Amino acid sequence: MSLKDRLNKNNLSKESFEIKEMTSDTHLGGIISAELLELKEQLHSILIDKINSTPSWDKYSDDEQKQIIRHYIEKRINSDHKSIPLNKNEKEILIRGILQEIKGYGPLDPLLGDPKVSDILVNGPKHIYIEKDGKLYKTNVNFKDNAHLMNIIERMVTRVGRRIDEKSPMVDARLQDGSRINAIIPPLAIDGPSLSIRRFKIDAANLDSLLKWGAMTVAMAETLKAIVKSRLNIVISGGTGAGKTTLLNSLSAQIPNDERIITIEDSAELNLQQDHIVRLETRPPNIEGSGAVTTRDLVVNSLRMRPDRVIIGECRGAETLDMLQAMNTGHDGSLTTLHSNTPRDALNRLETMVMFSGVELPEKTIRSQISSAIHVIIQVSRLSDGSRRVTHITEIVGMEGTTIVMQDIFRWEQQGIDENGKVIGCHVTMGVRPKFTDKCKTKGINLSSSLFDAGIPPVYLCPNPPNKKLAQNQKNKTDERALITENKPKNPPNSPLINRLRST
Repeated sequence: MSLKDRLNKNNLSKESFEIKEMTSDTHLGGIISAELLELKEQLHSILIDKINSTPSWDKYSDDEQKQIIRHYIEKRINSDHKSIPLNKNEKEILIRGILQEIKGYGPLDPLLGDPKVSDILVNGPKHIYIEKDGKLYKTNVNFKDNAHLMNIIERMVTRVGRRIDEKSPMVDARLQDGSRINAIIPPLAIDGPSLSIRRFKIDAANLDSLLKWGAMTVAMAETLKAIVKSRLNIVISGGTGAGKTTLLNSLSAQIPNDERIITIEDSAELNLQQDHIVRLETRPPNIEGSGAVTTRDLVVNSLRMRPDRVIIGECRGAETLDMLQAMNTGHDGSLTTLHSNTPRDALNRLETMVMFSGVELPEKTIRSQISSAIHVIIQVSRLSDGSRRVTHITEIVGMEGTTIVMQDIFRWEQQGIDENGKVIGCHVTMGVRPKFTDKCKTKGINLSSSLFDAGIPPVYLCPNPPNKKLAQNQKNKTDERALITENKPKNPPNSPLINRLRST
């Protein structure tokens, strides 16, 4: 029996306990009465005063604090609010909601707890969207008002040493689980504070997961494993939300455990599995506008830290020149990401970002630095149906005049879209044996030449391959060509060999 029904049954007067309009508070577990919401706010306020007046509060562990809060709320309900009849479910909803406000992130806690949610987009207190399986959905979760949302944002950023206020109305930060957050508040955000949370899948730290999702073929995965272990320099290129960081995490899992790795990021979100890691993070300017530490500062400093590999979360400015110089001076096996739509665009963007350094270099010199420093570009894309694919694995071959020469090793070819909106396509092998196979061989890694044969149907490990019918058609064509070749006479009647024999 609900709270409202029991109050009606007991014929309580409106003066003693007024039944208010039913209100939605979905982050507490469903539709509950406005009276219960008012009780929650009262207990929340009393609990805050209690915590602030407890000097030893920080000495308790997180679990101990939650137990203390739960016990205190139950005690106050049974003593000061026993006139309000609450069943077990309502009491649990009330306690869980207060715990979310005190220890968590309020209405966002259930969304952050859902592993299928990849993005949480808050456009003011009443408009919250999520992304699931590459598609956006509007939720019925909401905040009480702008002040409530602002309080949650401040809690998020202060836990990682960042600040947000009218003087610094924009901030990039991260959560404890590595999720990346960006917040912007009034006066820059006209309709109230705006919050974006980019989450990363827990099981996305290896290539097996990407194979399971159909992002690449087995041949592509074997090639990527070899180039990482062979200490080739890799650039991962793609648009926003295409999966660059996910792929970078997956590739980093192939780095041997006996190498010293230094990571450089604006907000730490890489989840490397090795033990010998030094994680560096940039620092924004303080309230006086000084004290900033840029990515370029950290790149220069990291080269004095005896790194085996330097991993830069994202190149977006002057640090690109220092990164290229590091790659060209013995720091092989470096990895980074950047925003671009194609491998050729990635080269153009690298060239542009080198110019941000303020060093006047000829165009040919910049391109020569890029062609000698970068070995492989991996392009990732988010397709129209929300799926993410590795669309290009491209090798940098060298220079011809002032042009950087590159060749595709693997490529995604899209055939169309079916009636359900799913993209139809497959990964194809271009039939080019890459030059880096020789470098792999010197490291003791032998890549089979059959991985790069053209016409071989792609092999996927996902339950529903992106092109099952298309792959079968390609296999049939390959089998037909093989059958024709097998049955073809070795010395056809009009061959040059037969003609020479006839003439003699």
